[in-house]
Formats: sequence, structure tokens, C-alpha cells
Amino acid sequence: MSFNSNRRVGAVRPSHLMFTTGIGSLVDLPNFSVLVKGLDFWSYSGVTDYGIDEPRLRAAANRSLQRYGRSQIEQLRAAPWLEGGDTDPKGSAAQGTGVPVTPFPQWLRCTACNVLAAVDSGEFTFINSNPRTPHEAKFVHDCKRGKPLAVAARFTLVCTAGHLDEFPYTAYVHHGQNCSKTARPKLRMKDHGGNQAANVTIECVACGTKRNIREAMGERGRRNLPHCRGHHPHLGSFSPKGCSEQAVLMVAGASNQWFPLTLSALALPKGQGGDIDKLLEDHWPELQGIGSRENYELLAGIPAFGYLREFDADALVAAIAARKEGADGPVPSAPDVQESLYGPEWDALSGPVPRPSDDFALRQVPVPEPLGELFSDLRQVERLREARALIGFTRLDAPDPESPEIGYQVGLSRTAQNWVPASEVRGEGIFLRVHDGLMAEWVARVEKSSQMEAHRGAFGRFRTNRKSDRKTSDFDPLHGWPGARYIALHTLSHLLIRTIALECGYNSASLAERIYAGDEGNPRTGILIYTAVPDSEGTLGGLVSLAEEREFGRIVRRALADASHCSGDPLCSERLPHDPADFLHGAACHICLFVSETTCARGNRFLDRRFLVPLSGDKDQVLTPVSLLP
Repeated sequence: MSFNSNRRVGAVRPSHLMFTTGIGSLVDLPNFSVLVKGLDFWSYSGVTDYGIDEPRLRAAANRSLQRYGRSQIEQLRAAPWLEGGDTDPKGSAAQGTGVPVTPFPQWLRCTACNVLAAVDSGEFTFINSNPRTPHEAKFVHDCKRGKPLAVAARFTLVCTAGHLDEFPYTAYVHHGQNCSKTARPKLRMKDHGGNQAANVTIECVACGTKRNIREAMGERGRRNLPHCRGHHPHLGSFSPKGCSEQAVLMVAGASNQWFPLTLSALALPKGQGGDIDKLLEDHWPELQGIGSRENYELLAGIPAFGYLREFDADALVAAIAARKEGADGPVPSAPDVQESLYGPEWDALSGPVPRPSDDFALRQVPVPEPLGELFSDLRQVERLREARALIGFTRLDAPDPESPEIGYQVGLSRTAQNWVPASEVRGEGIFLRVHDGLMAEWVARVEKSSQMEAHRGAFGRFRTNRKSDRKTSDFDPLHGWPGARYIALHTLSHLLIRTIALECGYNSASLAERIYAGDEGNPRTGILIYTAVPDSEGTLGGLVSLAEEREFGRIVRRALADASHCSGDPLCSERLPHDPADFLHGAACHICLFVSETTCARGNRFLDRRFLVPLSGDKDQVLTPVSLLP
């Protein structure tokens, strides 16, 4: 990360640029904070190896960008980086290469004399003299010997339309008027401490006017704030039409200032959709006219299109038809786009074991004898590669898979760009499949039960209560309901993840899950638990080894035994979301089922132990075969 004449000020992991400190977010450095700038400011000069080849993810990103009215992309790019930037910080590799940032908030306060001024006011000096210690970069104020540190003034303005702005200190302290003494008065910020929210006084040195920041807080305080100016500091622009939203006072670094919009896909082996997707991405203009097997055979007979003979004709025709339907049909929702990525992954994981590659290696292992009634398939995913793309972000309103309409998507660039930032991680995993017949019989048994009706009703209330005022089209409160199948698989996944973390020593935050539940028309019954962080934990066969017969049997038995009790019982075991409650879990809590948000793709929703083990003695609503119950 660099700013100010290409000086390095810090470093973050590539995955951080996807989920924690991406474009438009604030990054807390040791001595000040910076904001990651938009794609218009990124430079790949001298960088040659930055492309991430994952056509399925690129196509999914385009479908999502279509939904938000954004321009289409042709590339997925890793963050710009050159070998030698860390070992030779004075060399050419370290100069001008990195993710561009800018100081934000750009108002600073001296820790000694409390002077409050903007970065460009001339009051402060930036020091970053040692290129080998970018974390020591800082602003200082020459008010006394030793030049005390200047820190970021911690207040900002945010609106639900995704704008971020500096707090108007000068206008605020003068109640919207000009200072009576000078055009550019010097200010001081004094923090009085205490435990009653913020207690910070802004004072004009020139005229002596004072005002506490508490007058700008809360619902009444918003009347003392100006309307949002439509500022996007990551783009260096203001909205040409202004902004009608009311600005909200926010502390810099608050967790709801930035929420990423991301997509992820697993790299698939040849013959499982990966090659056809790449073929269509690279040759779509000339192949989109293939509408039948006859068209395929006619085109494949031309020498210039001889490469088509490497692909199955029916599969290629079907893929072209599906792509056309996606382009010409209604714009898909964000959950639908991610779900469309799961179909080919399910086919690859549950189908015939393919030839191993650098990105995907699968090995089938026998299901332990006691577990054969529950699982029909168990496989070690010895190698996998997951690609992730950032397509935008929201502020204040988190992008919710259950209510995607509540968030306003902010673009990553001011001008049309043909790429979005991406990252990839390599790891390993365990894939398991529940017996299709067992699952179908259980779904038919519990679909109309009072417990499942309670979950379904809570989902409808959840969506209704979070319905955005901006949404004027028809609203279906049950759109996106995952169904009973998903709840059972998701609960089982969390039980296994927690048991792996507790018994085998894994950090649960280093694991991720993919639930392959499908829908009524295309039901699936699989779970993939895999490593999802770019470090050494779980990438040397440790997770895969847990799928061996002796280990896996012990893990599943303990997981089911642990599910039968919780320290929060009976409150936990009796929990159901009855009207007017709208929480999306039943017998589940932090003690028994919840995992970190980096692990769970649905925010610890759609979980209920009562569907795996009998909590009230009723075994009719339990998926687990009686022989396996603790």
C-alpha cells in the first residue's frame, strides 16, 4: 500500500483486499488511517503476472454487475505486486507498485496541543524516512521539541447511498456560519473522556466559539448536520446530481462503514464445466449462434473451428443456451448468481473422480461402516483452488443474501474498467454426501411440521421487516427461502466444523463451508468443508487426513453427541422463532452451533439442532438414523 509520491505505508494480505480492507474502506495503520482508492488509480506498470484465470467467476461477476447496471469485465486481477518489493524497498520493484491509498480522514489532531487541521493546511509534516519500516510512517506537528504525533480526527459522515465525507468541523463549530474573525480559523479538538458516548469539544481559536460533538449524534443530532454532498473519496468525485440522503455521524473505522460484495468459485477439472466456460468466454461472439447439434457439426467441420471437436456437442449446445437465457432473461439476484456457481461444483465433487490436476484433486474413501446409513459418499479433496472477486461494496446497509435489495451498491471505479480485483487461495477439504433417499424422506416428513413452519414464517417476517423503502416492485417475503434440506445440511456442517476445531486443533476461522442443497427441481445433499486462508494451516494434508475411516467416524459420532446437549439448555433446545420474532435459527447459539462469520456464508442463520438429534424425545423430525443417535 502506498501514497504520497509512491511511498509505502503498510501491507495487507490479498484476502484482506476482498473482505476486510477493500476499495473504499478505511485501513487503520499504526499512526493514522488511509482509504483504499478506486481502480482508476491502480497501476500495473512493470507487473506481468497479475491475471487470475477463472472464467466461471468472471461470468458470474458480469451477471452481478449487470444487475447493478455496471460495465462488463474481461479480467480478474490480483493486487499489483513485484518480487523484491520487501527485500529491496529502495529498488525499482518497490517504487510505484502497490495498492494506492490516501490519508482519510484528512483532518488531523495534534496529540500535544490539540490543534485540529486538514492534511493540506501546512500544520503537519509527513515522515516516512526509512523505506524498510513503512509501518513507522506518521504525521507530526512542530509545536514543541520532539515534534509530537498527529492522529486522525476520528469523525466522518456516511449515508446509505454509499457516500463518505469529512466531518465539517469549521462549519459545525460556527453553526453553519463563517468565523467572524478570519476566513480559515484554527481549530482545537479536546477529548474530555468519560463513559457517556463521545465527549469531544471543537473550539475555534480565533473567535472562541465552542461546540460539543454530542450535538451531532443521534436522531436529533442529524438536524445539525448538512445533507450529504455525494462524495466518493475512493473515486475522488462528487455526485453530479448531489445526494438526497441524510448524512450520519460515524466514528472512523466503525464496522458498518464498509461491507464488501464478493463472489467466489472453485476451479473445476477438465470435463466438469471449466473448459466449456472458458471456451465460451474466449470465443462467445463466434459461438453464440450455435443453437443445435447440427449447427455444432457444421461449424466444427470448418478447419478454423476444429478445436470444437474436443468438446461434447450436447454439453456445449446446452451451455450456449443457458448463457443466452441468462443474458436475455431477467437480471439475476445476488444469491441466484452465487447459487449458479454451485451447480458445476456439485457435479465435479459428486460425479466420477476426475484426473488430478494442480487445481483440483479428488480421492474417494470408504464411508465408515456405522455411518453408512447417513452418508452415501465421502471424498478427500486433496487439492483445490478458490478464486474470489470483489465487485462493489455498501455502507451502513450490509449486503444480505436474504434481503439483497436493502443495500446500495457502490462502484469500484469512476470510469468503465474491464477488470475487478480478485484473489485466490489453495487448500484442501472434505466432501460428504448424505443419502438422497434419506434426505428426501426426511424433507417430506418435516416440511409441514410446526417447527419448520416456524422457521418459514420467521424468514418471511425477516424479509418484510428489512424491506427497503427504495423497493417499489412486487415483493415476495418468501423469495430465497432455502428450505428444510439446507437447514439440515447447514446444521450438520457447523457441527462438524466445531468438532474439528475442538478435537483436532484446527482454528475454525481457517475453515469454510459450501452447502450444496439446490432446490426442489435440482436437489443436492452435499457439504464441502475446506481450508480458506492463504497460510500453512490445513494445507499439508491435515484436514484431508480427517476423512480417513477411523478419524471421520470418531468426529461424526462426537459431533452428534455434542449436538444433543448445550450449556444453554433448556433455553437453547426450546428456542423457535415464533411470531413476532424474526431471527433465523432455532436450537442454536454461540455455545453449540455458531461459528465465525468468515467460516459461515449465511451469518449463522438457518441452524437448528432439533433436526439432527431429538431434543424433546421426538425422533420423527430427526434426519439422523436411529442407530447413530447418541
